[in-house]
Amino acid sequence: MKYNFDELIQREETNCEKYDHRQKIFGRRDVIPMWVADMDFKTPDFILNAIKNRLRHEVLCYTFIPGSFYDAVMSWNMRRHGWQTKREWISFSPGVVPALNMLVMALTEAGDKIIVQPPVYFPFFSAVRNHGRIMVSNPLACEGGRYVMNFSQLVSSIDNRVKMIILCNPHNPTGNVWEKEILLRLADLCLKNNIIILSDEIHCDLVYPGYKHIPMASLSDETAGLTVTCMAPSKTFNMAGMSTSYLIIPNPEIKKKYDDLLNHIHVGAGNIFGFSALEAAYNEGEEWPAQLMEYVEGNLKFMTDFFRSEIPRIKVIKPDATYMVWLDCRELGLNSNDLRDFMISKAGLGLSDGPLFGPEGEGFQRINIACPRSLLEKALYQLRDAVHQEKL
Repeated sequence: MKYNFDELIQREETNCEKYDHRQKIFGRRDVIPMWVADMDFKTPDFILNAIKNRLRHEVLCYTFIPGSFYDAVMSWNMRRHGWQTKREWISFSPGVVPALNMLVMALTEAGDKIIVQPPVYFPFFSAVRNHGRIMVSNPLACEGGRYVMNFSQLVSSIDNRVKMIILCNPHNPTGNVWEKEILLRLADLCLKNNIIILSDEIHCDLVYPGYKHIPMASLSDETAGLTVTCMAPSKTFNMAGMSTSYLIIPNPEIKKKYDDLLNHIHVGAGNIFGFSALEAAYNEGEEWPAQLMEYVEGNLKFMTDFFRSEIPRIKVIKPDATYMVWLDCRELGLNSNDLRDFMISKAGLGLSDGPLFGPEGEGFQRINIACPRSLLEKALYQLRDAVHQEKL
């Protein structure tokens, strides 16, 4: 393997949210932080080298989006997902979460309804509620250890005030890669009711063997006309600090509404290093995701086997994608507050608390396994010892 994922990187005192905000988030500085979705691996050398090359020029000027940025995005999505996109479909965003907020503001009105599917990435909730829109919950159902969409409830929740649905594919935190038949069924429902689809596909390059990501907008021209796809290299290549992502919006009317808002608030110019980093990632990064996911898959197997043999009351919801894993801790018999306190105070772990992702997260925790195996082992042994000590 070309990349060394076993290396332990010192991340404290680098203005790192994951490590340097432990006291603020968990009330302790010594928890093993396995919450926020960045990786404890070095950002790939080809990305760092691209940034260093740009630094050879001694002026950090106002900038604009270069044509090479668009070329890199189009080429990557064609190679990775077989999705042929066009330059005029692509818009910049400083991040997927800012994009979701701007899209809600640009494409809906106060009082409109927007559907979300919890348990789901919690910034979806604030993107709806913070702008005077009404959130409609279409909870996923867990059947046999796998989450599925509840279409009967979804159909019953649609009325003429529903203007948008926010889709998470691959899904965070459950790790689902939605099958083509499911996406087609959802697309058909949205087309019949003229519902815009915001498709958060930021984890699309982090798919385990045996699964394939299908961009929602690639299903048909009609579906593309109602879909805004949110993507970024940040999760794949561990470069979230570059604040560089992009949207693919085939519908020119929808794209204009977004672009107008982006330009009105003056956040559309991007930054020099983000452009260099994205181009390096997409032009030189073919090997990285494969080796990364091979290592993470090894971590997933280790963790799954560990829970099965050492802490069988905690169940792993096996993900199809992402390095975030949804843990079912309900058999420990703790309420949400006690479970969170147990993980922090007894096990010394900083995980993402299940109820953050909606009421459906009661009794669950989300863990980030994109770390050296030795760190994962340490965390799991701490958890096992705490469970045994507390006789859970």
